Amino acid sequence: MNIRKISIGSDHGGFEYKDVIKNFLTNEGYEVIDEGTYSKESCDYPEIAKQVAKKVSTGEVSRGILICGSGIGMSIAANKVKGIRAALCSETTSARLSREHNNSNVLCMGQRLIGETMAVEIVKVWLNTEFSGGRHQNRIDMIE
Repeated sequence: MNIRKISIGSDHGGFEYKDVIKNFLTNEGYEVIDEGTYSKESCDYPEIAKQVAKKVSTGEVSRGILICGSGIGMSIAANKVKGIRAALCSETTSARLSREHNNSNVLCMGQRLIGETMAVEIVKVWLNTEFSGGRHQNRIDMIE
């Protein structure tokens, strides 16, 4: 699995942040696979969430990032895919804990709920936080 390869997707409600985050990731040396959407035209978030989640679950990419208006729909849809631990984060503490304790592999955010600068900070923390393992792995095993 390539730890520098990330799948990203959004619906129309997260389209603007998707491009901002995609540019950030590319500048940081990540290979980014853009699963859409490619405009502000209304679209169905479950399809995009499933595309990103499947790439993560099969190991084609190491992690996924999903953005919609609130982040809620994307997180629900992504978590339907076996092996996905999608975390909805609106600040850096939850992003850090989702990695340390839950080994989240998909990050979900809501463009209508957080600022652009905060979204990038959340991504930074999420990408740079390692899973703690130990008792946390035992709990993850109970989920899967």
